[in-house]
Amino acid sequence: MPTVVPLPQDPDVDQLRRQARELSRAARAGDATARAGVARWAPEHADGDVPLHVAQLVLARTHGFAGWPPLVRHLRTVARWSWVPPADPADSADPAAASPADEFLALACLRYDGDDPVRRERAAALLAARPEIAGATVHTAAATADVDALRRLLAADPSRAGLDGGPHRWPPLMYLAYARHDPRIDVDAVLTAATLLLDHGADPNAGRLWHGLPSPFTVLTGVFGEGEGGPQAQPRHPAERPLATLLLERGADPDDAQTLYNRMFGADDSHLVLLFAHGLGRRGDGGVWRSRLGHTLPESARLLADQLDWAVLHGLTVRVELLLDNDVAVRGGRWIGTTPVAEVAARLGHPAIVDLLVARGASRPVLDPAAALLAAALAGDGTAVAAAPDTVRAEAAALRPGALVMAAAGGRRRAVELLLDLGVPVDVRGRGDGAGHDGWNTALHEAALRADHDMVALLLARGADPTVRDARFGATPAGWAAHAGHTALAAELTAREERHIPGT
Repeated sequence: MPTVVPLPQDPDVDQLRRQARELSRAARAGDATARAGVARWAPEHADGDVPLHVAQLVLARTHGFAGWPPLVRHLRTVARWSWVPPADPADSADPAAASPADEFLALACLRYDGDDPVRRERAAALLAARPEIAGATVHTAAATADVDALRRLLAADPSRAGLDGGPHRWPPLMYLAYARHDPRIDVDAVLTAATLLLDHGADPNAGRLWHGLPSPFTVLTGVFGEGEGGPQAQPRHPAERPLATLLLERGADPDDAQTLYNRMFGADDSHLVLLFAHGLGRRGDGGVWRSRLGHTLPESARLLADQLDWAVLHGLTVRVELLLDNDVAVRGGRWIGTTPVAEVAARLGHPAIVDLLVARGASRPVLDPAAALLAAALAGDGTAVAAAPDTVRAEAAALRPGALVMAAAGGRRRAVELLLDLGVPVDVRGRGDGAGHDGWNTALHEAALRADHDMVALLLARGADPTVRDARFGATPAGWAAHAGHTALAAELTAREERHIPGT
């Protein structure tokens, strides 16, 4: 079976109908690409006519569905749960059109689209100027953990506990989970507010599909926070652990795909410990969201394989051990794939992880001399690097020069020094996540993004060019530092750019 193509962001049944009509017309006209698509996905129709219903079948199978009707049913489900973050009230054509309550909620909550501490500061200032906002609606009462207002509103109408509303069209429990306007919010009040909502029928598995994509942003996702934007832009809820514990005890599904993704970027594993304690990876049915989304939402075994991939690629030894101790299988996920996991760990210079994997049944990998030397350099083994013959040193430097970028991203200073000593160019491009060989950016970009001042100084001292722009965003290392909120470092690197003389 060919590789299934995921549905796009904001999938639309009318758009897919148009695509089916276009495919039918192109195939009937003899277009080679269209005919090849029919042969790939509906070989029983490869030599015949391609009427609309056949083109619809081809599109459905392309996206992993048995036929057009199941695809349409899925898209209706997606439309029901889809969520597109609202525009900032300040950017609206009519800013006055938003109520103060909706303006507050739009600013106070994580949105995973332009999250910025300044937005939350604006929300806090608005609430301070208009304290009546807290009790204005069941959604603002939940976000602010105003227990008295919640009791009053729920006593008048208990169904408000599950009422969609506010600018995100969320139920109150989601506003409570995603609100970040007050880092010192009363934890006891938060727990009491959440308990009130749950006691009145709030769904602990409430969630939404960000732009219709299949990994639901649930109540738990909001509580655990973080993500690609990092802990500064997308912090955890101030009541993270007790609130997550309450939700899990009240039925929240521990197999939370978006939480696992959002929290994998850091080294802290407290979320995994809590989720495993409440059944992560051990539920048989996949939970309510799996029943809604079917194959488009990976099963927990696949989610955990991805977690093991990430931990191996980034040298997170403690996480690897935690995953293995919780019976996660030693097999690759979407990043490592079919390559033996222990071999990947060995090539990336993580001998402790190799030992853990071998203890769980993996075969101990055997590397050729160049790969072994590169692994030694990544592991910080200066003795092995110094003892290596010049021919092997040259082969190791040329084998995977982008490893320098990965080492810088992981803060592996000694590895960076040894790779440079082997002859790896300081401005070589690579990927910081170790998952591929794409020439995206330099080691200096990675160091700037993480505000690793020692690494920045080392790379500059070894001749790194601060004017190099990355291949994805067209930004210099100073731009990466500025994007991550490291203002002083961005200014320093900008000054370096201005003083830089090409070739020096």
